[in-house]
Amino acid sequence: MMLPWGVTVGLLSSLTSTFTDLGLDVVRAEIGGKGGNFHDTFWVTTADGRKVNDADVASVKNAIEVSLAAFAKPATAVRPKLTVQGISEDRQELLHTLMDTYVKNDVLSIQQSIVNHVEYTLARSRYMFDDLEAYMATAYSVRDRLIEEWNDTQTFIKEVDPKRVYYLSMEFLMGRSLLNALNNLDVLDQYKEALTELGYKLETLVEKERDAALGNGGLGRLAACFLDSLATLNLPAWGYGIRYQYGMFRQVLVDGFQHEQPDYWLNFGNPWELERLNVGYPISFYGHVSVHDEGGRQVFRWNPGETAFNTGDYVQAILSKQRAETLSSVLYPDDRTYEGKELRLKQQHFFVSATVQDVVRRFREKHSDWEEFPDKVAFQLNDTHPTLLVPELMRILMDQERLGWTKAWELVQKTCNFTNHTVLPEALEKWPVAMMEKLLPRHMQIIYDINWRFLQQMRQRFGDDWARIAKLSIIEETASGEKTVRMAYLAVIASAHVNGVAKIHSDILKHDVFGPFYDIFPEKFQNKTNGVTPRRWLAFCNPPLRQLITETLGNERWINDTERLKDLRAHADDPAFQQRWQEVKQQAKVKSIERIEQLTGLQLPKQAMLDVQVKRIHEYKRQLLNVLGIIHRYDRIKRMPAGERGNVVPRICVIGGKAAPGYEMAKRIIKLVSAVADKVNNDPEVGDLLKVVFVPDYNVSLAETIIPGTELSQHISTAGTEASGTGNMKFAMNGALIIGTMDGANIEIAEEIGQDNMFIFGALADRVPELRKERAEYKPDDRFLHVVNMIRTGQFGWADYFHPLVDSITYSDYYLLANDFVDYITTQDRVDAVYRDQAKWTRMSIMSTAGSGFFSSDRTIAEYNRDIWKSEACVVPTSNE
Repeated sequence: MMLPWGVTVGLLSSLTSTFTDLGLDVVRAEIGGKGGNFHDTFWVTTADGRKVNDADVASVKNAIEVSLAAFAKPATAVRPKLTVQGISEDRQELLHTLMDTYVKNDVLSIQQSIVNHVEYTLARSRYMFDDLEAYMATAYSVRDRLIEEWNDTQTFIKEVDPKRVYYLSMEFLMGRSLLNALNNLDVLDQYKEALTELGYKLETLVEKERDAALGNGGLGRLAACFLDSLATLNLPAWGYGIRYQYGMFRQVLVDGFQHEQPDYWLNFGNPWELERLNVGYPISFYGHVSVHDEGGRQVFRWNPGETAFNTGDYVQAILSKQRAETLSSVLYPDDRTYEGKELRLKQQHFFVSATVQDVVRRFREKHSDWEEFPDKVAFQLNDTHPTLLVPELMRILMDQERLGWTKAWELVQKTCNFTNHTVLPEALEKWPVAMMEKLLPRHMQIIYDINWRFLQQMRQRFGDDWARIAKLSIIEETASGEKTVRMAYLAVIASAHVNGVAKIHSDILKHDVFGPFYDIFPEKFQNKTNGVTPRRWLAFCNPPLRQLITETLGNERWINDTERLKDLRAHADDPAFQQRWQEVKQQAKVKSIERIEQLTGLQLPKQAMLDVQVKRIHEYKRQLLNVLGIIHRYDRIKRMPAGERGNVVPRICVIGGKAAPGYEMAKRIIKLVSAVADKVNNDPEVGDLLKVVFVPDYNVSLAETIIPGTELSQHISTAGTEASGTGNMKFAMNGALIIGTMDGANIEIAEEIGQDNMFIFGALADRVPELRKERAEYKPDDRFLHVVNMIRTGQFGWADYFHPLVDSITYSDYYLLANDFVDYITTQDRVDAVYRDQAKWTRMSIMSTAGSGFFSSDRTIAEYNRDIWKSEACVVPTSNE
């Protein structure tokens, strides 16, 4: 019986089951036939290996005919029939037929998949496996389903050959993968039921997964959100980074001091990664450059002194492997020493060199004409760390592919794009020329050439105005005579597009940080306001709120179309809806508090306001201003008559984040938080009116618990210092109210949700330079001086240790804590007043979520693609019908 392909999907499995039911074994099968005449032939025997009796053949044929007649397409999704170059039609038919449907997602199939992995992948007894083994088997089971989709997607994209986007980031702060994958595959409920019947709780297994330690803060979390949105929008994109052995350190507090420990996140393996041992590229360092003549053409040849992943003799291969492992061990090696700086630079080159070689390989598989390169490749550099891609791509195009300078530079400028993430001078990377000449001699030559040619163009434009031209130079000469490479300038000159990550940030780039370049080519500069994935940061991490929003809006289309959240505004004044919103928020808050209690050993009041500031510890983010406000609150409670304390709004003040190992001032801030917490939390007069908590080792998984329950979120950086921020977006999506300055994305959040639904304070960015000049003559408010004096006089202990902190805000006060302090505590009083009016607070919370749709990373990525990459979505067909 010949059936068209669309009807035969899953037929092989059905016929095999029929033979089994008849007690027959299939000893051989020919699937698909030859020469385009497709048919399936089976050779069968009885269970004991004997030939089927002639008398039984008729009944076998009858059973098969019944099976064929009754056959219908399986409920399981049909895999697309894709075309693969280099494989015969017959072989493609055979291989497709063997796996023509996706793995089933019913409870029984999931259980079989999990147990199979216990038995065959982990080699454990299916009758006895612990929670960790259950997690691993579950993860492998989910990974099977991801791999099917992954392979079909990659096969289809290769067939279509679109323009691909290559997103380069030193950080990808992915967090845990299990729940995220289950939610995205829409199989969460099935897995919960399957595991429950097997005797396990999904919630318990989730805790067995370690956060992937591949990033530090907002930069890495943004990159992870972008990957989520690239996939959601079906864009043909790759994320390139480093898989660190230890990544960012694990933060431990000992007597309130931060201690850094290795994060052994890979101790038990990582079921979410696939090691491609067959893929390797040589990465070179040191050595010298020689010049050769080839047919009258000058050719440069880098003769490296060290190569990672080389294939030389045995001992050298071992040493090479060890050096390579060192490069991928730790995120951001401590660069306070020459060796640390050199390791960072080696790490960056290792990263971009492997990336460029991989991209060029993929391009060359289908293309021989380099004119097509810009039509097939778009690089996005996530901050300055990947900027070495520019000279590395030039080197490969010129030295290996034998392109001339002009053509190679044209290809670089058409394919590279640069996102800047900071306005802080110390974050704009600079590398000593001497170090780069030693480590990457060919790259330094190329950078010199890029710089010389660019400055010659500028000289033609500006004449001999060397003061102006010097401001544009990639090479900077310091007062001491040391020369450095300004990586951000190299990225700007080489890129087709340069963007900031919030409106205010992009304006600062145009008129300040990169002002001289903006004057020359304003068309390069764009703004792309950051976003976060609404899936992980609302729908998946806050199921009760997801359910309430879905019930209210009538469907779940809002998850991938967050503009629909605006429809919640129509319900903001409805008392019944407000009541449900309060219940959902309280449920999330209790969960958050209980998690904090587990981590700290404290007992915290569940009805207190949950006030949170969680982010990387840095002076510009002004955790110190928060602490000063807490001390002021504490002092005021202590001073007020006992009868008035009943009017105080109880608060739990939570601060969390890591300080860079070499950042002493940030570490002192952490110790101050801990010292204030010790004093406040043990004061019986204050009791539950105020609790202070420093949450150690803040990470993505902890954020997924804390953010949904937060009621007040602090984003209080000095105006003009925060590029964007993404934490503010996550908190706003989950209905937290923001107290913050008009800095970074706070400005656009205020535009979207309404400034009357936030608590804004502080000097504006255009006033900050003037205020800094006047700071020496500025007389701070007495309340500020009193709070600072409490620290100085040792009321929280450790007076000597805190002196540098006190001095930093007494004399220079670069981040203007004294100027903003009074406005800050006055605004905190307004927070208390609104919190007492729960109807008003709840309305503002609803309006916060309703106005947060703009801050979906789906919108951000769509803008990148529309204005910069100009790629096209590649939607894998569901079938060939």
